[in-house]
Amino acid sequence: MTPCGAVPAADSDWLRPRGSSQSGMSHFNERVLLQAIRLNGALPQAELARLTRLSTQAVALIVRRLIAQGLVAKGAPRRGKVGQPSVPIRLDPDGAYFIGVKIGRRGIDLLLVDFAGQVRARSAVAYRYPDPDLLFGQIDAGLQALRGPLGLRQARLRGIGVAAPLGLGGWQTLLGGDAEHAGRWERIDLRARVQALSNVPVVFAKDTIAACVAELVAGHGRSLRSFVYVFVGTFIGGALVLDSSVHAGLTGNAGAFGSLPTACGDRTTPSQLLGTASLFGLEQRFARAGLDDSAAHDARALQPPWLAHTEDWLDGAARAIALAVCNATCLVDVGHVVLDSSGDPALLARLLERSTDALSHYRWEGVRRPVLLGGVSGADARAVGAALLPLHADFAPDRDLFLKILNAAA
Repeated sequence: MTPCGAVPAADSDWLRPRGSSQSGMSHFNERVLLQAIRLNGALPQAELARLTRLSTQAVALIVRRLIAQGLVAKGAPRRGKVGQPSVPIRLDPDGAYFIGVKIGRRGIDLLLVDFAGQVRARSAVAYRYPDPDLLFGQIDAGLQALRGPLGLRQARLRGIGVAAPLGLGGWQTLLGGDAEHAGRWERIDLRARVQALSNVPVVFAKDTIAACVAELVAGHGRSLRSFVYVFVGTFIGGALVLDSSVHAGLTGNAGAFGSLPTACGDRTTPSQLLGTASLFGLEQRFARAGLDDSAAHDARALQPPWLAHTEDWLDGAARAIALAVCNATCLVDVGHVVLDSSGDPALLARLLERSTDALSHYRWEGVRRPVLLGGVSGADARAVGAALLPLHADFAPDRDLFLKILNAAA
């Protein structure tokens, strides 16, 4: 499903934006109309009026303003059986642009996203450990690479979203960093440093929350009101969606799946899920076997000679994820868990299948067994979610959802 894909009517009633015909609400009603098109695809003005509960006259005025702003455009006329052909109104992809920046433990990804939510260009840099002396120069180069081809349309770049782990300097021993670099990351304001590279507003969110925003806006969140979100990257993490809002918690760590214990403590500290179900664990298995550990992040993971080690990792990761899902379901009572990954899509499919099977070995008396679903964005989820933050802050009627996310990460 793409950000502009139509939502099934039975699933989308609660998503329908409703406008107001009262005076002084024109700006809000513009957002409502744009949201209706974003959720349902190109629609004629009569249908937009029905969905938004605005008058046909109000819709006509708003459409004219939005066309003048370059945010929507008229599509090809649709001819029916009787009467004049209807003219669908669609989002103009070139109406505005946004950049999402994912700062990860193994690399940075920058995506240029258009007003329709589609990725138009990308830039990426891989590394073994994020070096603060190099990283912001690499981001600056990536920003220039994405902005350059826009030419005169650079004025339509409206914002930049940054997604990164809250503890970017953590686990530096495991990842091959050093204590000096780790300490410096604790003193770096990522949002401010990226803001210094650009003259458009920059917002920040935790990486797994940004990935969850991509799922909420462009994936299963379009038909599910509440779900647990799990993302398997270099480390595993997650987020929690309740009543169509990301629930960030006291410090922004609600849904921190990676920190969940995988066993009961008995004189020793139990291991955490991140040690069992992260792609870093798969990297370690490959390295111990003398294989290229970067294969953990691409299709080679399911090919000889890596496959045998991947199978062992899948068994342990699936069992650990199933335990975490069971505990999370008992606590928050959601019917669905969305599992996504920065790894190869085929590896995610195997992990989803194994985790679903592992859930069948638990007793579900007194609680409903959740349905596991695969995420829609994959490796792009964190950068796409980062780009969606300024897009929706500027143009969606439900700004509170995104303000809660940004405040939690502040």
